[in-house]
Amino acid sequence: MDGPLVAAANRGVLQTDCPVTVARPRPRFLSPRKAFAGLLGGLLALVAGSASAEPFLKWVPAGSATATAQPDDLAARTSALAHQGRWSDVVSICETSARKGTLDPALALQYDLAKLHCDIARRHAEPAFRQQLTTLSEADARQAFGEVLARIGSHHFESPDYARLSGRGLRAIEIALDEPAFASTYASQATPQRRTAYTEQVIRIRAARSVASQADAEAVAAWTARAGHSILGIPPAVSLMEMAAAAVGGLDEYSAFLTTGQLDDLYAQIEGNFVGLGVELKSAPDGLLVVHVIPGSPAARAGIRAGDHLIGVGSRSIGGLSVDEAAHLLQGPEGSLVTLAVARGPGAARAITVRREHVEVPSIEEVGIVDSSSGVARVKITSFQKTTATDLEAALRRLDAAGMRALVIDLRGNPGGLLSAAVDVADLFLDHGLVVATRGRSPEEDFNYSAGRPGTWRTPLVVLIDGDSASSSEILAGAIRDHRRGTIVGSRSYGKGSIQGIFPLDAAGVGMRLTTAKFFSPRGLPYSGVGVDPDVSVHSVAKPVDGVLAAATDPGSDSALAAAVEIARRTVVRPAATPAGRSTAAR
Repeated sequence: MDGPLVAAANRGVLQTDCPVTVARPRPRFLSPRKAFAGLLGGLLALVAGSASAEPFLKWVPAGSATATAQPDDLAARTSALAHQGRWSDVVSICETSARKGTLDPALALQYDLAKLHCDIARRHAEPAFRQQLTTLSEADARQAFGEVLARIGSHHFESPDYARLSGRGLRAIEIALDEPAFASTYASQATPQRRTAYTEQVIRIRAARSVASQADAEAVAAWTARAGHSILGIPPAVSLMEMAAAAVGGLDEYSAFLTTGQLDDLYAQIEGNFVGLGVELKSAPDGLLVVHVIPGSPAARAGIRAGDHLIGVGSRSIGGLSVDEAAHLLQGPEGSLVTLAVARGPGAARAITVRREHVEVPSIEEVGIVDSSSGVARVKITSFQKTTATDLEAALRRLDAAGMRALVIDLRGNPGGLLSAAVDVADLFLDHGLVVATRGRSPEEDFNYSAGRPGTWRTPLVVLIDGDSASSSEILAGAIRDHRRGTIVGSRSYGKGSIQGIFPLDAAGVGMRLTTAKFFSPRGLPYSGVGVDPDVSVHSVAKPVDGVLAAATDPGSDSALAAAVEIARRTVVRPAATPAGRSTAAR
């Protein structure tokens, strides 16, 4: 895995998040967080099975009269949401504002507070993680904490500020005590008086020793864990793991602590397969909105469609649950059944029973000739996985045989994936030259990735991007742009220009996603916070229905696609006696 990784998919749930590198061998992965994207807001759950159709629950459409309007003022909105405990909404709002460069220091603090709440709630919503904590010894937890700091010190792209990381870890324990799931499970003695005593003890610990090194941070963490145990009843291992998680999560937008389940999800995403239902979901007021259904998946066979609302699992309504809480209800072993309450438009929902199955997640979709008269073809790349380049080449051969003379590569909504996959895809269209350069604090993170393997497709190219095209998508688009190999159409890309590595921790069975380097275009241009600007700007696309594009494959209803197809037509100067094909057959 040589690139950013943005998603975690385990036991039926795929959470889209960021680029990554794995330390087992260490792959490099790239992808944006997207408002806690993969971790909170945008989640892929794979659901499969057979369908039945009886009335189930009554669906109250989102945005009904019960919805409460929020104040326009950003600070007022986030404060109101925080008061309601809607931390994921605070994260989403602040992240959007940060991307626009409008996040002031006060909101930055609110943003970090919300992320801590969300991270804690997410971890402790995972049954396997809770079970793991019950058996984790203090010694193993201390070792894991040391491993986390050591990895940060050796691989993070910035030198660590141990005092800041330690302070965030201590703050995380205070915040965890306000999370009901955590407090009720681990802090049975946390009365107001004891919480005050604990806070005072932590202040004394911090005053007694400055934190300038890894050893200092480890000592303060150990003393704090002992104080939490003696005063509040929190097992030392629990405090140490929370402080480790908070330290990683405070490094940058893309670094994160990973539970065992999230690690498994991440590896499944890299491989492009997992056990689940086969639907992409995101949060909605009434439950979960189906954003995409994987073709051929059990969910697709059961008749679930994009735009459907999942409002119940079994006999339980999921309205008001967090994404993670709802997602856990969907998880289960291969072959097991789950009954979903599915609403489609106003009226009664229907019960659909789905079997959880092994699901292959395609990274290449919507392959076909979109204009037969001029031979314009289109292929949509949804993510960059281990097999993406191979799958794309197979698709190109089919299109070539069907008369392809120009190609539209649709990267809209593609959050990224493996860096190596982006390089391999670029190499399909470039004879030679630099594709992307990575630069980190450590010399071992400095690489130049170049094209040059035999066999290059000469087909004229148009590349479609939007604000959700990130990481590996930007590597491909930037390489095509810098080498003048094609025309970039759409709107500015996300601007995610860093690489993460995946590092499993030996001591505790958990891991971390750590930003190790930044990447740059062939001309040396940065991507972080900048993105890729299109040659032709087209901001209007097919109108979403419940957040889902109604006719993404119809150029007539999608102005960006229509523009891309028209530009591709112009590259076809005259009818060709043979398909455009590639320069050599071997590769």
